[in-house]
Amino acid sequence: MPGCFKKTLFALASLISFVSFVLIVVAMGTPKWMTGKILCKTGADLVNATDPELVKFIGEIYYGLFRGGKIRQCGLGGRRSKFTIFPHMVKKLNTGLHVMIIMFLCVAIFLSLVSFGFCILNAIKVPYRAINGPAGACLWNFLAGGFVVLAVTSFMAAVKLHHLTERIANFRENVFQFVILEERFEDCFWICVASATAHAVNLLLIAISGIHFPKMKTKTEEVNVTAEDIMY
Repeated sequence: MPGCFKKTLFALASLISFVSFVLIVVAMGTPKWMTGKILCKTGADLVNATDPELVKFIGEIYYGLFRGGKIRQCGLGGRRSKFTIFPHMVKKLNTGLHVMIIMFLCVAIFLSLVSFGFCILNAIKVPYRAINGPAGACLWNFLAGGFVVLAVTSFMAAVKLHHLTERIANFRENVFQFVILEERFEDCFWICVASATAHAVNLLLIAISGIHFPKMKTKTEEVNVTAEDIMY
């Protein structure tokens, strides 16, 4: 049986792994990875809009991995619309990169559950095989956090290098052209960052569990036996 200190650390690590699993699932299902402001350039150019008038041509957009929405402002009032990434819009995006982001997160979900199981195992007993012990727990936490980092990095590359927001904003816009004025990474993106951080914390906890702290020894009083004591 593991010691009380080690058992507490692995119980905490298992809880963090489960929280990471929940965070990734919530992030994937929420359409708020990115928000931004979009300018209807075609409408603004038609009326030669100046700075005070540009407000009438500035709309909003938000999207996640599977769906999103936008408010078009082209001088005639705001028009709300919603869209889904699959199956039509993904053809206009960088399909391979977008699918890779989803795949990375799916693998991270699986690995988070595996690391949860390994931490529970180490909290209950000391495994006979080394791979099932702290080394295995470290491995699965490292892989889970690594795949989340890959997903986050890939999404940033899609936004910054492949102009993901601009492509989504101009999807099926045959008349008007939209320009991106502002982009902001939203809660779901940072939730994934928090998930990767959680696995890094787990690695630290597992490392601490392997430290052997010196035990406090109580000094026993030495009994001096003399010849007179033996006589009595």
